[in-house]
Amino acid sequence: MPEVALRSKNWFGRKDLDGFAHRSWIKAEGFSDLMFDGRPVIGIANSWSELTNCNAHLRTVAEAVKRGVLSAGGFPLEFPTISLGEVLMKPTTMMFRNLMAMDVEECIRAYPLDGVILLSGCDKTTPAMLMGAASADVPAILLTGGPMLNGIRGQEQLGSGTDTWRLWAEHRAGRLTEEEFCELESCMSRSAGHCMVMGTASTMASMGEALGMALPGNAAIPAADSRRLALAEMAGRRIIEMARAGLKPSRILTAKAFDNAIRADMAIGGSTNAIIHLVAIAGRAGVPLPLTRFDELSRTTPFLVNLKPPAST
Repeated sequence: MPEVALRSKNWFGRKDLDGFAHRSWIKAEGFSDLMFDGRPVIGIANSWSELTNCNAHLRTVAEAVKRGVLSAGGFPLEFPTISLGEVLMKPTTMMFRNLMAMDVEECIRAYPLDGVILLSGCDKTTPAMLMGAASADVPAILLTGGPMLNGIRGQEQLGSGTDTWRLWAEHRAGRLTEEEFCELESCMSRSAGHCMVMGTASTMASMGEALGMALPGNAAIPAADSRRLALAEMAGRRIIEMARAGLKPSRILTAKAFDNAIRADMAIGGSTNAIIHLVAIAGRAGVPLPLTRFDELSRTTPFLVNLKPPAST
């Protein structure tokens, strides 16, 4: 496949005053002339925040992405986005999903980026990233932070999120003492990463993979697993190929891709919030997705083994 013209050339490849200024200011960060030899510029959209515990490890993931980009001959530049923390943000992160999507979209569009890696994790950060990338239509790969490790108390395994309400009910009923309940608070969430149960975060990570916007295996590798960083490195290498080939979200987010995602959601018993987010992502991608489509496809999706994935990134 022939290589396409890189967007970043309009910033860094020019031999005029603008090109001089663009290169000069980036060199202020310590980059050498080697970074301006026409290699693809890859943005790393990072929703890291200490206020969003699901995404609190994404700076480490970003470093692995940079390693991959550099090894494939690219120029990685990390930038921050709004971070929506499901637990701490009030009254609800859903109020700010579209704002985050706009933040991601305009950063991708306005900066000299030939491709972008979308680092997300917590519930609304993943659909917001996908919405922004679909609108900007620059080659992109979704890379979530992965699920946290299972909670453990004695011989009992605990699920983040879902077990919270059960344990609170047990405490209120007097079947858990104050001391036991306090101990459980420290056992529930014991690593970085989003909720490991099939809530919205895990579901939307799966949807990103089913849509073809994430590398295979992205949704399942735990945040604390070394394979998460290896996947990040591979994503950094793959985005270089996509940037050179001009493989944009508009070529990936097709009607068939959304049908596949809906089937995957039904097969895994995913969060019902996926309906809200898939419709929004489809709208950004210009793909009509009536709500009746979910009902139609649910009738023909009895088993996961029947799924046929689309061409992925």
